[in-house]
Amino acid sequence: QVQLAESGGGLVQAGGSLRLSCATSGLTSTDYNMGWFRQAPGKEREFVAAISWSGGATDYLTSVKGRFTISRGYARNTVSIEMNRLRPEDTAVYYCAASSNRRVLGRLISVYEYWGQGTQVTVAS
Repeated sequence: QVQLAESGGGLVQAGGSLRLSCATSGLTSTDYNMGWFRQAPGKEREFVAAISWSGGATDYLTSVKGRFTISRGYARNTVSIEMNRLRPEDTAVYYCAASSNRRVLGRLISVYEYWGQGTQVTVAS
């Protein structure tokens, strides 16, 4: 059974940092492109960042580029996102996701087959 479990969310002041991690089981994350998405109250889920199965390519939402960094963790089946200079508009539930389509580093929700339950990130102004 495939499971993705996010951790590391919490409350932080604007300008602060958080590191979210996604631990996978039931699949080998290095066989999958991995993505982070977020969903704020009343808004649609949106793409935040993605990393290719090899780690050789990354993609970011424009508004987080230069502030967020996605990476594959030292543990084989973890993917993390380091979030710096956080803003109140970054407040959302953050989800990690896995896609077996290794040809496309996708931003579309439909590309990803597996999802975690999400972790809340709240940035206070």
